[in-house]
Amino acid sequence: MNYFTTPNAFTAANKASLEALQNLVASTQSRAERLAALNMEVLRSVLEDGAATARTLLEIKQPQDLAKLQQDVAQPVVDKFVDYSRSVFEIASEGQQELSKLVEAQIAEVNQAFAEALARAEKSAPAGSEPLFAGVKQAIATANEAYAEFTKLVKQATETLEANLAAAKKAVVPVSALAPAPAPKRTAAKKDASA
Repeated sequence: MNYFTTPNAFTAANKASLEALQNLVASTQSRAERLAALNMEVLRSVLEDGAATARTLLEIKQPQDLAKLQQDVAQPVVDKFVDYSRSVFEIASEGQQELSKLVEAQIAEVNQAFAEALARAEKSAPAGSEPLFAGVKQAIATANEAYAEFTKLVKQATETLEANLAAAKKAVVPVSALAPAPAPKRTAAKKDASA
């Protein structure tokens, strides 16, 4: 698409950009709604779990029951936190991927238009200006390579974060495994010996 020769081409480019922006806004709104729904579900779950824990806490008569309750409550909290983190990451990752695709498409379009304009300018330039055009072309190539490397690094970081979240989910140690072992009960014979 040639942005510089006719008003129609300029209008078409603006229309395409506006449509891409509208699509991006719509998908961003969709992700925001999903995130809000996720947050509401987590809030509902936390409130329900808190109420159930409070009811159970009121029924406790022995100290060892309190330790058991602590173990029973802690593991689901850890699991829910990991699941919530994964869900938020997935929503954010989708947005990042969509934005990256849009930016890449826009950059490719601008690069093509600029290359066409540069080629036309080079044809009508006076003799001896070849080094100037070679320098501009090299600068464009360098910028494109830098952008490609940056995109590659972002993708690697995203993949690493996804792998770390998956590993964290698998590596979550049950809270019961972290709790200290109950102290052995003292027998009557030991009580008499200590007295």
